[in-house]
Amino acid sequence: MNPAERGDDQNGRQAVSNRGRLPSGRPNPVDVHVGNRVRLKRTLVGLSQEKLGEGLGLTFQQVQKYEQGTNRIGASRLWDISHVLDCPVSYFFEDMDDQTEAASPRNLSTTTTEPEHAEADPIAKRETLELVRAYFKIKDPHVRRRIYELTNSISMLEEELD
Repeated sequence: MNPAERGDDQNGRQAVSNRGRLPSGRPNPVDVHVGNRVRLKRTLVGLSQEKLGEGLGLTFQQVQKYEQGTNRIGASRLWDISHVLDCPVSYFFEDMDDQTEAASPRNLSTTTTEPEHAEADPIAKRETLELVRAYFKIKDPHVRRRIYELTNSISMLEEELD
């Protein structure tokens, strides 16, 4: 079998999938990051996957695949998502770490190894999202401020103990 049939490039390296996936077949970390940001924003505004899907003319399963990075989000769809979630398109690319940026299909075309799997972003965890939503449900700004100060004090204590 020649290199082209095997999926190798001209230099004998394994070619990156034309669908932006990693050589292992896993979703590209950039797509996973964008999907996590969609889930984060959707949760923060209080929409279910079903409601977001309705706003986009999709099923909740398709929204789920976007959020997991299983299916890549095209530019026009990302534009629509930004309007439904009332945020700029750039929001979906914010807070991307260097390792994820390096996993861009453009950069992977010369990479022979797969990037290490990054730790899950604590901002994207359900517990964090629920905490933020509960925090903003507190109407009294003074109470919110005191809760912020309390959690900040506890975290500083934890750092001192480590």
